Order: sequence, then C-alpha cells, then structure tokens
Amino acid sequence: MPPTSEILTAERILEATEEVLRRHGPAKATVVDVARALGVSHGSVYRHFRTKAALRDAVTKRWLDRTFESLSGIATAEDLDPEARLRAWFTGLFAAKRRKAGDEPELFATFSVLAIENGEAVGAHIADLTGQLTRIVRAGVDAGTFTAADPATTARALFHATGRFHDPRYARDWEQPGVEGELEAVVDLLVRGLRARD
Repeated sequence: MPPTSEILTAERILEATEEVLRRHGPAKATVVDVARALGVSHGSVYRHFRTKAALRDAVTKRWLDRTFESLSGIATAEDLDPEARLRAWFTGLFAAKRRKAGDEPELFATFSVLAIENGEAVGAHIADLTGQLTRIVRAGVDAGTFTAADPATTARALFHATGRFHDPRYARDWEQPGVEGELEAVVDLLVRGLRARD
C-alpha cells in the first residue's frame, strides 16, 4: 500500500475537516486535528491548503456548493415550463436548507459561523443561486410567461423576498407547522407579479 501522503487529496482533507468540525466545532478545530484524523503530518495538509483560513474557506465553499448543485437540474429542466421550474426551484432550495439544518444541527451551526467569517464564499454562493434564478426568469420572459425588464435584477428580488425560507438566520422557523404553505403562498404572490400581462 502506498504511503498515505501519496494518496492524500484535497477532497480527502475537506472530508476530514468536515468531520473534525462536526466533532469539535469551529472554535476548537485545528489543522493538527485534521492531520491526525488523516494519519498525516499537519505539513501535508498545508501542502494542499496554505493556511488554516484557506482550509476553512474551502470546506465552507464545498458545503455551500452542495445546495447549488442540488438545484442545478431544476434550473436547467427544459421539460418544465418556467413557472413550474421557478416553483420547484424554491421548494428545492427550502428543502435543501431545511435538511441541512435538521439532519445535523451542530454541523449546520458550525457552517453558519464559518459562512459569516467567509463573506466571499457566501457572496459567491448567493451569486450562483441568483444566477440559476436568472436563467429561470429569462426562460419565462423568452416564453412570454413572465415580464421582467432585467431578469438578473428580478432574480435577486425574488431571492431576497423568499429569504425567510433559505437564510440560516431563520432556521428555527423551518420546522414550524404550516411553513411549507407559507412558502407556497409567497411564491404564488411572486409568480402572479411576474406573469406577463396580455
């Protein structure tokens, strides 16, 4: 079997970092802990990630990207009309965020702290998500279903209008009875505002 250092990859380091964060939280997790979990020296970890901050940024981006990837199929689903795609996208976003918060609340809290520390990753994540929304809105405009002078501006407004259903600050509300109906009511209102007028 080759030495561990030969098969050490950035992906393995990120997986181990996530596990260390799960166990110790962001305040106590160290690069030494990650290296120990991998059975390598901390210098081996630093060969892939030059600083602790770079490692934390990468693991935060990886965690945020999972939501983006889970929604990309909806954003590009040509078999759905734009209105159905928009509704499915918001439902999918809410489900993904709620699953993260509910399945592992400690890890969700940890990554919420890391995301606040790493505004650049959060900004990129929001840009990715609003990019998907822009694609849906543009498809609706092209199909004559939606009216939007600027699909990108409209997408950002839609994203902000639904913040209660995806912003981690509202995570406690996501398990309240009737929350799915509240999301549906908000999306209904937004869709009515987007519909093209005859």
